[in-house]
Amino acid sequence: MPPTTAPGTFPTRLGIAILNLLLPHHRTTDPGPASAERFPHQLRQVADFVRDDAPVTFTLPAFPCKSPNPAKVLGHLPDQGERLSLGFLNALCNEIERIYPPGARMVVCSDGHAFGDLIRVPDEHIDAYADELRTLIGRSGLTRLSVFDLRDVFGDLPHDTQRAHLHKRYAPTLDALRAEVRADANTLALYRGITRFLVEDTADHTGTRSALQRECRQRAYGVIQRSRAWGDLIADHHPRSVRLSIHPQPVGAPKFGIRLLEAPDAWTTPWHSAALCRTDGTWTLMPRAKAAELGRLVEYDGRPSHFEQG
Repeated sequence: MPPTTAPGTFPTRLGIAILNLLLPHHRTTDPGPASAERFPHQLRQVADFVRDDAPVTFTLPAFPCKSPNPAKVLGHLPDQGERLSLGFLNALCNEIERIYPPGARMVVCSDGHAFGDLIRVPDEHIDAYADELRTLIGRSGLTRLSVFDLRDVFGDLPHDTQRAHLHKRYAPTLDALRAEVRADANTLALYRGITRFLVEDTADHTGTRSALQRECRQRAYGVIQRSRAWGDLIADHHPRSVRLSIHPQPVGAPKFGIRLLEAPDAWTTPWHSAALCRTDGTWTLMPRAKAAELGRLVEYDGRPSHFEQG
């Protein structure tokens, strides 16, 4: 008789236990906590790994590059926000190993090159950021993590050529995406969130704010197209993986939204902010300019790293 994932079977029970380790970090705009049973898609995926006695593989499109706005970040390279977030992801995999010996691994899918031209970050900054992520992972002994980016697919092709291949093969049409934004509340929220980030990240605009907002609304569609394309490419290269997201996701969605660090809203990430260590030792994320008002700058390895109160 073939294995089953019916309620009460061993793979499902263990899948529930594994998801229960993720649930405290669920990034969603839905009210109230949700039980693991309300995530049937993820339960099926985890149960497949359990049946094979294989490490659970998570893919997380994230860590693209730093915001180009100097009022939000300390520079174009990873800093304490990334160090803490990568450490959290590795620790989460270690927690899974404690209840499931094959453990888990996390593929960080660094997506900066997918839309670097649209968010107006130089490709050399994106390369440097992703390369430093790999260095941090190796130096910190984060053995559960690896980094995957467009260079792993297209090699040394020019970045514009890589983006063109990605868009042509995987991106939804603009008309289809516009229709989805009109019809689906979650896609509309994503579109508005990305538009807001694009407006905030444009530090050198000389025209009117309304003109900037119009331009960013157009670019936001392109960012979502490329993000969707990147997600489909990841699915092709990591077809069994459990898909995580740094964007808020509804309960039961095919992607599981995950919060990396404490932040004042559901959209703040380490690459759009700076880390602040409070007087009680806890960490939070906020724009660099605000963190500078609350704490003193701390350097690490000769570079600005974070802010510290007290």
